[in-house]
Amino acid sequence: MSRVLLVEDDAPVREALAQTLELAGLTVTEAGSFIVAKDHIRRDFAGVVVSDIRMPGKDGIALLDHAQSVDPELPVILLTGEGDVPMAVAAVNRGAFDFLEKPCPTETLVETVRRALDRRRASLEDRRLQAELRKGDAAQRMLFGTSAVAERLRAEVRQIARVPGVVLIEGAPGSGLSKVAEVLHLLSPLAQGPFIKLGAAALTPAALDDAVAAADGGSLFLNEVTSLSKACQYALLEHLDREAGARLLAGTTQDALALSEQGAFLPDLYYRVEALRIRIPALKERPEDIPVLFRHYVAQASEQAGVPERAIPPALLASLMSQDWPGNARALMNAAMRFTLGLMPDEIEEIGLAEKMAQIEASLIVEALRRNRGNATLTAETLKLPRKTFYDKLARYGVRAEDFRD
Repeated sequence: MSRVLLVEDDAPVREALAQTLELAGLTVTEAGSFIVAKDHIRRDFAGVVVSDIRMPGKDGIALLDHAQSVDPELPVILLTGEGDVPMAVAAVNRGAFDFLEKPCPTETLVETVRRALDRRRASLEDRRLQAELRKGDAAQRMLFGTSAVAERLRAEVRQIARVPGVVLIEGAPGSGLSKVAEVLHLLSPLAQGPFIKLGAAALTPAALDDAVAAADGGSLFLNEVTSLSKACQYALLEHLDREAGARLLAGTTQDALALSEQGAFLPDLYYRVEALRIRIPALKERPEDIPVLFRHYVAQASEQAGVPERAIPPALLASLMSQDWPGNARALMNAAMRFTLGLMPDEIEEIGLAEKMAQIEASLIVEALRRNRGNATLTAETLKLPRKTFYDKLARYGVRAEDFRD
């Protein structure tokens, strides 16, 4: 999220400010008046507002009031002239994020906007998590899969979520460390508190202190905790010794024990974080979940791309189930987006005999279901398959009998 709504009636000044922000990697939407700007301000707008105070017609203060009426948590940064400082101070007291006196240094403008974006990102994430919390069992809704392996993972997450203490979440790259951390938070007694997630590699001790403070009363998820600098590892140990008010959820794709034995990860810290452990199974350990996951990701990708959801050929599902997926859920998600956009190459061509036979079997089942209008009992009899075997094959190929009923 790096969007900025820039409101300035002086076109040359607006263009210069927009260029400054864009060079900093931010996406800028320009508006020359209150009338134009207000149409861009919506609840859950994924960005911040930067507005001049003095404008013809309704000014920046009116825009601040409008923004707060739409979404009180939307950060608004006001740009002031030399004589407008008292007005800007009053605006901050009534809810503006900050004010900057023009002309302001480039570094100050960009740094202030980034701070506002960080706050906006945190508030939208908290809003999303609270919405998830109201929907009920987060494990069932957010950790997909019908396999016994997936059900064991959900049961483990539910059990550990309710137990106070640090949790170590282990899994291969792309397996969903942050998703499991979110579910742990939502199912915990701290669910009403903040959920802060950070990559550990770039953290400084000061940033870690700030994160622990921000997560007070909630959960702090440190992704790739084994990549913390030694200084941060010692700082984290101190926080754990003081029993800070935030619950630590530590994620890693590395062998934390091996790293502690090699001295790269403090042994004292390892034994503090490994008391409660969750290992996320790789996709290759639960291939029967791939059709469920792929259907979900295709629906998600269709919504994101704004295109109709495509029907998924059973032969494609059989092919996907035959692959190892070293990139796990993230790689499957990428494949779903390629499929949705029609960019997926014919990934079912370069396969072996077993996979080809699976494709043929899936096609025969689909054709029989179509002829029998989705009558599963009649289809099983037609194919001369025991009822249980038939339903096992439906689950394996991600085929649903109800899709063929009139």
